[in-house]
Amino acid sequence: MANSRTKARIEARIRQRVAYCVQFELNDPRSAFITITRAEVSSDLSTAKVFYSVYGTAGDRTRTECMLADATGFIRKQLSRVLRTRRIPRLTWIYDDTIEFQEKMEATISRALDRDREVNPAAHPERNPAPDAEPSEEEVLDREYLDFLETQEREE
Repeated sequence: MANSRTKARIEARIRQRVAYCVQFELNDPRSAFITITRAEVSSDLSTAKVFYSVYGTAGDRTRTECMLADATGFIRKQLSRVLRTRRIPRLTWIYDDTIEFQEKMEATISRALDRDREVNPAAHPERNPAPDAEPSEEEVLDREYLDFLETQEREE
């Protein structure tokens, strides 16, 4: 059983090294647009779950999944060079859909705010100010002052 600090250090090192391998050492065209999001190591340090996300379509995700499965041996070998453990953990690849979930949540919140603005046009002015609203006098003065400073810097 490893203590929590050792486990966190090993997880961080695995995430860094796997990301480096995927980005620079794998010569596979299927390895484009992969992000290693995190790694979780079991308490006995025998297995590691490596979470990844892929930018692209479902086909890209499938190709990446196959590529990572094929490259597991190579990546474990590269891990053995940097980890100072007796055994190198077996790697399990898990697709991380948190980015997609975040995009869906943002879209849902945006739709809810838009519907709220339909009911009450003055609602949520901090989110999206009205496009036809004129800037306040203070904002105009701030903009003029910043423009003045920029011209002074260019002249020097």
